[in-house]
Formats: sequence, C-alpha cells, structure tokens
Amino acid sequence: MFIELTKFKVKDGKSKQVDEWLTFLNEHMESVLLTLENEQMYVETIFRENDGDQEYLYWYSIQGNGGQDVEDSNHWVDQKHLEFWNECIDQTSQPIDLTPSVTMIPAKIKDCMT
Repeated sequence: MFIELTKFKVKDGKSKQVDEWLTFLNEHMESVLLTLENEQMYVETIFRENDGDQEYLYWYSIQGNGGQDVEDSNHWVDQKHLEFWNECIDQTSQPIDLTPSVTMIPAKIKDCMT
C-alpha cells in the first residue's frame, strides 16, 4: 500500500481552468470512481492552496499495489483529467512529496484495502 501527499504548482493565470477541472471531477464523480478501481486507488483527495500570488494543488492518496497508471487509461474521464493536468500543472516546477510520519488506519479498514 502506498500513501502519498504531493504538492504541485499551478501555472500562472490558470486558476479559472483549475476551477473548471475540479468542477468537472465533482460533476462526473460516478465515472471518476470507476476509474479509481483500475488504479487500485482506495482514497484520492485534491486540496487547493492559494499562497499570495501562487496557487498549488495537493494530491493525497492511498493506493494498493499493481494499479494501472492514469496515463495508461483509455477512459474518457481520465483523458479529460490529463488534459486539465497538462494545461494547469507547471511541469517546470519540481513537485514536492511530503513524507508520512504517522499512518492511522483502523485494522478493519486496512484489511479491506489490502
């Protein structure tokens, strides 16, 4: 099982597109959840931060082993998600992976995940 929290810089001037992206994901949640099964993604949450003039998105996830990479998916919702990603995420800025220090998952929940 992999637990990750990664910070990504949003390209300058792309806040409106980020609004559209997050709205898209929320409005198509049924399809989004279907694609998570192929990825062995148990939990995925996107957080948004505005720090002065700079905007960031944080991805928090708990994922099982052997899941499909989103880049390998042919599902229309993943393709649209990747279009937004390419439009909005600043690829010239190094993502920041935060290190988990404590993981608190009750055994009965963890047993369902693995």
